[in-house]
Amino acid sequence: MHTSPGNVRDDAPTVQMIKALPAIHGPRGRPRQKPQSLMGDRGYGFPYLIRLVLAMGICSLLAPRGAEHGSGLGKRRYVVEQSLAAFSNYRRIKLCYERTGMSFQAFHQLAAILICYRRLKQYTGEF
Repeated sequence: MHTSPGNVRDDAPTVQMIKALPAIHGPRGRPRQKPQSLMGDRGYGFPYLIRLVLAMGICSLLAPRGAEHGSGLGKRRYVVEQSLAAFSNYRRIKLCYERTGMSFQAFHQLAAILICYRRLKQYTGEF
């Protein structure tokens, strides 16, 4: 995981992020080394980035910059937006008090663990 500064465009760390993904293990066979598709909003829809993603053998579901709304991505992105909104419940993350990126990243990972734990507890009734 890597946290980038707030003033960096969305497209800048995208290729490094894709290359840093771990192998995806399936039920059988060799693990996939890359995702099947990449989804993103207009912040990622630069033509060079779409070409790069396609050249990597990944299906691009990136909304092109300047395209009209109604691409259909909202149906799938709702889950992501809902998860990101859950992070705003943690004051320590909402307002950055940390001096180092490492501790800021650690608080994000801790919040992600707590969010997953609470959702699993809600669905299973255990823990």
